[in-house]
Amino acid sequence: MRVTVTGAGIIGLTSAYRLAEAGHDVTVVAAASPMESTSAVAGGVVYPPIRVPDERIVRWTAASLAVFRTQDAPGVRLRRGRVLGDPDPWWLPAVDDPVRVGDGVGFTTAVVDPPVYLEWLLARVGELGVRVAYRSVTSLRGLDADVVVNAAGLGAGALADDPAMVPVGGQVVHVTDPGLPEFVVDARGPGVTYVIPHGGHVVCGGTEEPGRADTDPNPAVTADILRRCRELEPRLAGAEVLRSLVGLRPFRRAVRLERVGDVVHCYGHGGAGITLAWGSAADVAGLLTAG
Repeated sequence: MRVTVTGAGIIGLTSAYRLAEAGHDVTVVAAASPMESTSAVAGGVVYPPIRVPDERIVRWTAASLAVFRTQDAPGVRLRRGRVLGDPDPWWLPAVDDPVRVGDGVGFTTAVVDPPVYLEWLLARVGELGVRVAYRSVTSLRGLDADVVVNAAGLGAGALADDPAMVPVGGQVVHVTDPGLPEFVVDARGPGVTYVIPHGGHVVCGGTEEPGRADTDPNPAVTADILRRCRELEPRLAGAEVLRSLVGLRPFRRAVRLERVGDVVHCYGHGGAGITLAWGSAADVAGLLTAG
């Protein structure tokens, strides 16, 4: 079957991988390269930062973690870490070796360096015969395919005429890594503060800005992120600031993953794209098999 996947972020590429693996003739069409996608700005900790319980989220997270555990991929490390704010979160069955740590939970999961991993994944889908074309897609109609997979991230809402999709801006700061052994996410405040070490750098965050339309870093926000992260992890006090980045998360109250005629919609993963990617990609492939 000829399949066109719109979007070359983590959701589009993993969907393309599973579809090509299943024997379909796959083309990815995207406005920009994976390294320019919102996925490339993500912190990269595999756990679902989603407040509304959804059994699909647990299943997709566990499936993605199983893939990351077994892939020999650059940019992926298994690390211990903590999420503060709830000692018994609803998504706990999806992660490994959870234990209560004060008012939070510690567990082992994959920590993914997104740009490194996306570059590797792009090469892997190419080896499976997937073609990648960079151009704007303004409509799901007229694409040369038997089935279209709408996985265009924030652009997927417009392609599906879905007003439930909104951008949620997220700013992060990269600093040098002083050798931190664990990640930590503090969800106790009105926002979320996180420190995610990747070896060469640490991702410090973050912000949640519904409706934001630009990706220009705000110096005042950078200063606030650094203050919060240094309070959370004092070993960052002398870390050199490398860069500030902004991504626009494709937020929807619930992920849309369904087939409507010859279109499979797979979008609305918000800030959990890397966490949910391999699990939702398996469901995308299953929808084509089911017809």
